[in-house]
Amino acid sequence: MTDKHLLIRDSLKDKYSDILTPEVLSALTALSHFNGTIKEVMASRIQRRSERQKKKEKIGFLDPDSRIPRTDLKVSDARAGRFTGAEIPHDLQRQWIQGTGPAAKPNAPVENSIRNVAYALLSGADGWMFDGEDALGQISSMSLDNQRNLKLAIRRDPLFLKAAEKVATQMNEWAGEFFGRNIIDNWKEQLDFTTIIFRARGLHLDDRHIRDANGNAMAASIVDTVLYVTNNYEELQKRDASIVLYLPKIQTAEEAAVWNELLTALENYLGLHTGTIKVYVLVEQLEATYQLMEIRAVLGKHFAGYNTGRWDYINSVADAMAWDENFIHPNIEDVTMTYGYMRIYEDRVRRAVNTPDMNGNYALWQGGMEPNIPVGSPEGVSAGMKKAVAGAEREQREGASGKWVAHWKMVHIVRPVWEKAGEANQLGRTFPALSYTKNDANDLILLEPASTTIRGARNLLSVALQYGNAFLQGMQAAALKPADFFGNDDILYLMEDMATGEIRLSILWEWIHKGATLTVDDPETGIKAGDIFDSSLFDRLLKEEYQKLLGADDRDVHDNSKDTTLPISREIVLTYMNSEIKPPWFIDLLNINLDNEDLDLARNRISQYMKAFAKDGTRITENLDFQV
Repeated sequence: MTDKHLLIRDSLKDKYSDILTPEVLSALTALSHFNGTIKEVMASRIQRRSERQKKKEKIGFLDPDSRIPRTDLKVSDARAGRFTGAEIPHDLQRQWIQGTGPAAKPNAPVENSIRNVAYALLSGADGWMFDGEDALGQISSMSLDNQRNLKLAIRRDPLFLKAAEKVATQMNEWAGEFFGRNIIDNWKEQLDFTTIIFRARGLHLDDRHIRDANGNAMAASIVDTVLYVTNNYEELQKRDASIVLYLPKIQTAEEAAVWNELLTALENYLGLHTGTIKVYVLVEQLEATYQLMEIRAVLGKHFAGYNTGRWDYINSVADAMAWDENFIHPNIEDVTMTYGYMRIYEDRVRRAVNTPDMNGNYALWQGGMEPNIPVGSPEGVSAGMKKAVAGAEREQREGASGKWVAHWKMVHIVRPVWEKAGEANQLGRTFPALSYTKNDANDLILLEPASTTIRGARNLLSVALQYGNAFLQGMQAAALKPADFFGNDDILYLMEDMATGEIRLSILWEWIHKGATLTVDDPETGIKAGDIFDSSLFDRLLKEEYQKLLGADDRDVHDNSKDTTLPISREIVLTYMNSEIKPPWFIDLLNINLDNEDLDLARNRISQYMKAFAKDGTRITENLDFQV
C-alpha cells in the first residue's frame, strides 16, 4: 500500500491506523530524505571498519584542530566545553533506577501485551526505557504493537487502566511474599511516578514494514523516532513530562550529528523548540569512547546524559580488534566493569559528563545493567541479590546518578542504594579532566590476564544458541542460563537481550580464529591447560550443547522451537563461527530470518548475506519478505 511517498507492507496501514495516523505518515514523509543520509553514513562505518582491518590499525582520537563532520564545531572546542548543552529537565533530575524492557509481547492480544507497560510504570523505577531495539521482538508487527501499547498507556486508555489494576494486585502479592510488604499503595498515583523513556532502533537497522519512495527500506531510527514522538508529544507535554529517547549504537560524532539533524527537523516539523526532545546516549561502541565530548557537543541542547553498559561494548571492542591475532578475550564472566579497558571506558564517560559546557551545565551518567532476577533457590537468590547490590554500590561510589535493571522485581532491591546516598544525582562531581594521549588511546583496549576455559566456552555457546532461538520466536528479551545449569535453582536466570548473542559469538570467533590458549584442565573433554581452542573443539562443543537443548524441557527450550527456529539458530552460529571474515552483527543474520521456520530458506538467506558482505561490505538489512 502506498501513502504519498511511502510504501507500507500488506494491510498494516489499516490495521494500525491508530499508530500510522495521517499526522505520523505526513511527518515520516517529510523526514524520509534522511534515509539516504543514514544509508551513506552506515556504508562509511563499514568501509572504515574494513580499512582498519586491512591496515591492522587501531582506533584513535580525532585531530583536535579538525572540524566534526556535518557541523561547524571544532574538535578542540567540543573537548573544552565550548558549546551549548542542555539543562537537565525536572523529571530526569532523579533517575536512581531505570528499568528496561519492551512494551509488547509476541503473539499476544493487546490486553495481555500491554501488561508489560503496567509492570514497568508500577515498578517504582524512576524511569523506564521502553525498548524498541535490543529487547523488543521483531516478528510479525511487534514494533507497531510496541508503539500502540505506549500510546494507549500514555493516554491512560481504559484498556490500559484495567490491565494496570490487575497487575498492581499481582505485584503486591509477590512483594508481600518477598519483602513482607506492599510496594504499591495507590496504583493510579503510582502510574505517574516513572519517567517514560523510549529507545529507538540504531542507525544500522532497517524497519520491516515501511519503505521510502524509492523502494528502499526505511531506516528504523527514523520510523521509531517519528512514531513515538508524533504520537505522544502532545499528551506528554500536557502532563509536564519530558520527551526522552535513548539513542543506541552511535559510533562517531558524525553519526550523532545525523541524529541531531533528524531530531531538530522533527521538532521543527511539529512546532517544538529545538532541544525539546532530550536524549541519553548508550556508550556501547568502542569508537564512541574516543569521541565522547564531540558526541555530547554535537547533540547540544538535546543531550541529557550517557549510559555505560557491558555486553554491547565488549562486542564492539572484539569487533574493532578482530584483525589483531593477539587480542583475545578471556571468559565473559571475567570481563566485568572493573576489568581492564572496561574501567577505563567507564572512567572516561564520567569525566565527559562532568565537564561543564559554556553555560556551566553538566550531563548525567547512568550506570550499567543489572540482569539478575530474584527467582530461584533461597541461597541462589540471596547470592544474586548481594552481587546486584554490591554492583550498584560500586557505581554510586564511582559517580553514577543511577543504574538500570532488566526486571521490575529488581527495582526495590537496588534502588535503596541511591535512597541511602540521598542526592538526586551526581551532576558536576569533580573528576580529572579528560586527556588524549597515546597511552589514553591504548588503555581503551587494555586486556588483563584472566581465565579461558572449556566451561567458559560452553557457557558462551549454550546461551548464544538459546538467544538466537528466543529472538526468532519473538522474544528478544529472555531469561536464560547455560544448559548445564537447567534445573539448578542456585544458578539464577539472567534477563538477556540482543547484546547477549552479539558478544558471545564475538568472543567464540576470537577463540577459534586466533587460537585462544586454554588456561585450565578439563577432565570431561581431556583438554589440558595450554591447549589451543580450535574449530574441531568448537564443533564438538556445538554438537554437545545443541543436544542438551534438544533434550531440555519446555520451560527452558520451547518444544515447538526444537524443529523450527532452534535449527536456524544453530545454522547461523555455525556460519558465523566458520567465516574467516567476521560478520559485523549477529542480529543481521537473525533479522533476515524473522517469521521463517524453513531451514533450507534460512540457509539460502544466510549464504546470500555472507556472499554480499564478503564481496563489498554490503549488509542485507531489509525485510526479504517485503519486496517491491
